[in-house]
Amino acid sequence: MRIEASAPGRCGVVGNPTDGYGGCVISCSLQERARVTLRTPADALSLNVSGETTVLRDRADYHLREDYFDCVRAVLSFLRRFDLKFHMDVTTEIPFNAGLAGSTAVLVSVLSAVLKLLGRDHHKHYLAEMLRVIELHYLKIQCGYQDQYMTVFGGINYLDFRGKEHYRTIDEELYATVEPLRDFVTELPFVVVHTGKKRVSGAILRPIRERWEDGDREVVRGYERIARICQRGKRALIDRDWRALARLMNENHRIQQRLGASGEENDRLINVAMRNGALAAKLAGAGGGGTIIALSFEPERMLEALKAEGAARIIHPVPSTGVTCEIVEE
Repeated sequence: MRIEASAPGRCGVVGNPTDGYGGCVISCSLQERARVTLRTPADALSLNVSGETTVLRDRADYHLREDYFDCVRAVLSFLRRFDLKFHMDVTTEIPFNAGLAGSTAVLVSVLSAVLKLLGRDHHKHYLAEMLRVIELHYLKIQCGYQDQYMTVFGGINYLDFRGKEHYRTIDEELYATVEPLRDFVTELPFVVVHTGKKRVSGAILRPIRERWEDGDREVVRGYERIARICQRGKRALIDRDWRALARLMNENHRIQQRLGASGEENDRLINVAMRNGALAAKLAGAGGGGTIIALSFEPERMLEALKAEGAARIIHPVPSTGVTCEIVEE
């Protein structure tokens, strides 16, 4: 039997990072996807992830090693299935550690393939919440909810996370509101630019999370403001008022920058984009490197300048379907 699963990356248009603070986000999935192929029967549990291989034989092999195989280890540890034997190939078109949900796309593809093997079926909201539990408790990653919901649902969505300021157990967790916006938008004048600098989102988010939990007024008020910006951004996007959306995106970034959530490389490329015709430019995810998103109707000059300044990769966001998983007859 062969099982194939895939899931998209995503870019935050406006509202991030309030998805971890009871706020809201407008987010767009990408054409770029992570892909998993699971084959049975097999004599052992063998993995091939981006060209690197390993075999998981005993319980010690399931301990995190900070390598490419941790996503599979975390899924199987969460499911408490150390008895499974299969061969799994994992590839991805999404840059890792770039703020585009690349690791979450791999994680949900792995999880979906294993659940299919086990004959288990869950609705999308529960699947997204399973992912959050795996990332937080098994991969030890400080995270919000945007990545999980976007890799599962896909599309371009307004995501409302009210009531999800604090983590709960999976059986007590509230489900987010996912409002598709695809029918209102016929064009997406966005460009995503990867700086080439890798970073781990948890390392960027944790210090600010601690300030928020301590009641730091600058952080609390800043994220309340970003949530209101996103609410206004929803209207601007539906009305296709791109200049209004651009102003909101820029304000979103100024607040993140003031709180220390950006980074030198992000800000450098954002300045390059703004000097070369972008109406707006901001973080596409967590800062500290990663990726920016720019709004421009004539991006050629901007992209040439960004490439000259060392941009590692250019991605044009096109909303794509969320996670898919199917059994393919051999």
